[in-house]
Amino acid sequence: MKAMCGLCGEIALGSEASPDALWRMMEQLKPRGPDAAGVFVQQNIGLGHRRLSILDLSANSQQPMVDAELGLVAAFNGCIYNFRELRAELIALGYKFFSDGDTEVLLKAYAEWGPRCVARFHGMFAFAIAERDSGRVVLGRDRLGIKPLYYANTARGLRFASSLPALLAPGDIDKSIDPAALHHYMSWHALVPAPMTLLKGIRKLPPATLMTIEPDGTRREEVYWTFSVGTRPQDSRISAGEWREQLTDALTTAVRRRMVADVPVGILLSGGLDSSLLVALLAENGQTDLHTFAVGFETVGDVCGDEFYYSDRVAKEFGTEHHKLRVDAGATLDALPGTIAAMSEPMMSHDSIGFYLLSQQVAKHVKVVQSGQGADEVFAGYHWHQALRHSNDVSADYARLYFDRDHAEMAEALNPDLMNGDYSFEYIDQFFGRCKGDRPLDKVLQLDTEIMLVDDPVKRVDNMTMAWGLEARVPFLDHEVVELAARMPADLKVNEDAGKRILKDAARDFLPAEIIDRPKGYFPVPALKYIRGPFLDFARDVLNDQRCRDRALFNRDYIDRLLADPEGELTPKGHSKLWQVAVLESWMQTHGI
Repeated sequence: MKAMCGLCGEIALGSEASPDALWRMMEQLKPRGPDAAGVFVQQNIGLGHRRLSILDLSANSQQPMVDAELGLVAAFNGCIYNFRELRAELIALGYKFFSDGDTEVLLKAYAEWGPRCVARFHGMFAFAIAERDSGRVVLGRDRLGIKPLYYANTARGLRFASSLPALLAPGDIDKSIDPAALHHYMSWHALVPAPMTLLKGIRKLPPATLMTIEPDGTRREEVYWTFSVGTRPQDSRISAGEWREQLTDALTTAVRRRMVADVPVGILLSGGLDSSLLVALLAENGQTDLHTFAVGFETVGDVCGDEFYYSDRVAKEFGTEHHKLRVDAGATLDALPGTIAAMSEPMMSHDSIGFYLLSQQVAKHVKVVQSGQGADEVFAGYHWHQALRHSNDVSADYARLYFDRDHAEMAEALNPDLMNGDYSFEYIDQFFGRCKGDRPLDKVLQLDTEIMLVDDPVKRVDNMTMAWGLEARVPFLDHEVVELAARMPADLKVNEDAGKRILKDAARDFLPAEIIDRPKGYFPVPALKYIRGPFLDFARDVLNDQRCRDRALFNRDYIDRLLADPEGELTPKGHSKLWQVAVLESWMQTHGI
């Protein structure tokens, strides 16, 4: 079975696992897996699963999946794209299969190769595997953190789930605010790096990490994959043309892998370089009957709300079945509560509501889509990548260009009880100090790919698509593509004129110049850049709510200042500071925090 789904579990210490706690978590996870549900409880170990059927649609692939002969049970979320090759290898080793999907391949691979079987997987995944005989449980997450996994210590033991709100459902969680995480949220465009979340009682398993929980409750973590951005001496003779050929081959393989499904696969087509290149590569490799999807919003002032001109151009070029969703301001406002409820952690980016509304429509047509997320972080597509090429103080310059507030403004914004050190600057400064890459840009790309990407765009796409039972696959985050990009010389990615140079060069074999050389687009939701009318009313109601006043995360003078001048109080990236705090407060009210 294909398990683009939701999982949860409990490991109780000194008692039996609670089926009630599992079902409470699974109710929260229902949108991630609307097709089926299952629970496994054996003594102190309980696993729950909600299924979205994409591979092996039969009941043979229901989860949690038990293999009595091997003494293993698994709950799995994600897709192992090379599962058929691994299945053949395991059959040659003597294993017999009762299903046709990737979950059973996970079980057999674990039995044969142990937890390090993950090194053989091409895919996105989060899983829990329980060993019957030893009582050991292993949790794992894919290399780039595409699939989420949260956990919490409780009075009973350890709980884990695919979403943070699911962990809140049974109660018994410390919901107090983590000051360092709040500082990150307010500095770093709502990003809170793993293992932190905004709540002290809930953590998230970092990408490329295995956590082993022994029967006595002791835990250990192992990072099973790393990458380092920077050139290697042995690559010095590779020409720009050879790098381009390697990139084309790697991306072609990546999009092919992500067509593995027993249901149709579509593409989210913004009309930008990244999504357009995915369409072109699939068409070039003989994929027919491609369905593409685009969304656009009402224009506000001088901010255009759609890029349909470009998405139409690409759809016509490659003969796709193209679907356009036009969203007016009223529909955007109506969708806000659902969008915020779908967030595992609060997110300020306008993309969230765009992906939420688009996913609602796309899910009526397909269960799987490919998306262009990750290209900007991996191939240096943002304005700060150009600006930081020759930085003499990469920490200070990155903070100046990217952070939403400096530490001085943070003191104006936050309750003094939540202030301490400059957590966010200290974090990036220590991170850059550990980087192996010599050039400033290498260090920034390491941070953006390893940290920022995971807990901003990738999390956003997962949360918003899975809110409607839609699986999003991201070819630019194929780990072989990421490893290849990491080795490329920085000058091939960005110069004083443009970013993503090598990607644009590769695209010229497939796409019209009009698409490649167009100004960089974003996912615009103009009504959330300029907080006016009913959107300002929404923010005012949330921030004037008694729960917000009682919580007192923010200094009231600061809130009043933002409400008085919402269009004047923008971050260095041009986003609304008012929206940032309103989303945080609305998220906490929504989830009873």
